[in-house]
Amino acid sequence: MSGVLVGALLLLAAPMAYASGDGLVRQEVTFRGGGGLVLHGTVLSENGAHGPEPGIVLVGGAGPGPREEYRQEAEAFARAGITTLVYDKRTVGYSRLHKDFGLLADDALAGVRLLQSRSGVNPRQVGLWGFSEGGWVAPLVASRSTDVAFVVTIGGPGYDPLRTQAWNLTTHLHHQGVDGPFRRTVAGPSAQFMASTGLFPSAGYDPVPMLERLHRTPVLALWGDHDTQVPPRESAQIFREALARAGNQHAVMGFVAGGAHNGHRTSDGFDRNGGPLFHGKKLGELAPHYAQTMTSWVQAVATGHPPASSAAPAPGQALATTPVPGHTWYAWLAPALLLLGFAAYPMSALLRRGPVLRPVRWLAGLGLLAVVATVACPIAVYVTGNGAATPVAWGRPASWLVVQGLAVAVVVSACVSAAALWRRRPTPSWAVWLRLAPVGLAAVGFVPWAVWWGVAA
Repeated sequence: MSGVLVGALLLLAAPMAYASGDGLVRQEVTFRGGGGLVLHGTVLSENGAHGPEPGIVLVGGAGPGPREEYRQEAEAFARAGITTLVYDKRTVGYSRLHKDFGLLADDALAGVRLLQSRSGVNPRQVGLWGFSEGGWVAPLVASRSTDVAFVVTIGGPGYDPLRTQAWNLTTHLHHQGVDGPFRRTVAGPSAQFMASTGLFPSAGYDPVPMLERLHRTPVLALWGDHDTQVPPRESAQIFREALARAGNQHAVMGFVAGGAHNGHRTSDGFDRNGGPLFHGKKLGELAPHYAQTMTSWVQAVATGHPPASSAAPAPGQALATTPVPGHTWYAWLAPALLLLGFAAYPMSALLRRGPVLRPVRWLAGLGLLAVVATVACPIAVYVTGNGAATPVAWGRPASWLVVQGLAVAVVVSACVSAAALWRRRPTPSWAVWLRLAPVGLAAVGFVPWAVWWGVAA
């Protein structure tokens, strides 16, 4: 009797499949991903389907990635007779400051094996769909495991995360009317600063070696022709060349007409036309033929007829990417030394008694503000992730105009301080000169450093 009771309780606890009016069957599932973390997802299939069907696991883009964000894609695959797993992205071991693509790959591979274990799914025809960041993860999974039968990507980046994000941000700045000098600061010194200080996670992850290992895995790589977050023309070329070096005979490169970064309908890549709301923002409807292109390709692969390698003509790309300067010690040491130099004068005034020269005090205070603001302003563009964080005036964010004003004030204060010391009688003592030396050196070093950061442009 107790065994029957236990069996009944297990049956009640098991996730139940339910059919809705749209002709799809959905089942809530849980599975263990990387590190044993329990992940939650939904398996969708066609109502009344007769297996075995191919299967596909959806791997989302950057951010928290709840499964609802990819509902339209999941339903499109399921309606085409492809059993689909869409799951909530992990929040443990993944954050704005920490990303482990290997851990995300473990999660996706666990999803593949979940589908392989289901009745009605052909275990030899389960693949991956990767969007944006998932375009790094899906090839990584396939390079590690032969369980992955095929890979589909949309908006897959060909470059490392930092270079890709720098292009994304400068593209948005260009759209907002920001001129080239500030865009170069965002893609150059500030990107180098973030990489050198570790503020940008997985900055140098190179996707090319993973692509070069996919010599037998069929690949469909798509980009929206209005992609403004990943450089579509350059990424497609990198994918094509890497897969050709791998000897892959079934790598198809294509572009979604009227598609944004996520393959949804757009007019210019910055808007979303129609579609459901997600976190207060429109996702946009799927672009015409986008879902059909993917599902027909998957069905061809599943029936043993993967299309031969091909590459569609690439659309125009408004801006070219900029290589991020390499990690260097001076990227963070230079501003640190400037801060120490400007801070030395007020600190010495607190530690020992002596005359405080008003022009030098202004120089020290303005110098501290200028160094902090010069670094913080372009980095704020990375933090907000959507271009200029303030209104744009004269081709520059208003906050950058403030930074440039501070830089001018530092130079003026340095000149006034030098003139005041020149006129001062009696001549300051050696002790006073020693107190003035750090702030004087900082003022001299500030000028070339500010020019390098583009403040003078």
